[in-house]
Parts: sequence; C-alpha cells; structure tokens
Amino acid sequence: MKSVEERLFEIEERNQTVEFDKAWETSWTRRVVLLIITYAVVAMFLSRVHPENMWLDALVPCAGYLLSTLSLPPLKKYWIDKQLVNGDNEDLENDNV
Repeated sequence: MKSVEERLFEIEERNQTVEFDKAWETSWTRRVVLLIITYAVVAMFLSRVHPENMWLDALVPCAGYLLSTLSLPPLKKYWIDKQLVNGDNEDLENDNV
C-alpha cells in the first residue's frame, strides 16, 4: 500500500499535467498553429476547385475558427455556472459517456 506522501505526490503530479493540458488548449500558440494548418489545407483545396482569389478565400474558415476559440470560453463558463447553480449534473455525466 502506498504511503500518504506517495499518493499526494501522484495527485500533485496529475494536477500539474491537467493544468498544462488546460493551458495548452487555451494558448495562442495552439490557436496560431491550427490557423496555419487550416489555412494551408483550405488554400490547397481551393487551388484545385477555385483558383482565383484562393489565398483570400482561405482566410474565411481561419477567421471562423479564430472567432470560435474566442467566443466559446465565455459560453463554456456561462454553461458551467448555470449547471452549478441549478445543481444539474446530468448533462455533465452524459457528456462523459
């Protein structure tokens, strides 16, 4: 059986990993990398189907992605706050299935 110190160390280590994962999900580095990848994929697709203005047209999905990353965190916070106030954890349990 593990000692209390070992279990505490494992919990702190796991918490640090979770914090880094959360920080990565909201980081600008991740957003910029995804913007570049999205832009490259859309530009390649558009070059095949619609060659004129493809560089400009490829910005549309990138802008949509960026706007979604900026608008979803407040929506997520509102949803979580509402769930906590209502004491409704059913949605949370169903999302983890």
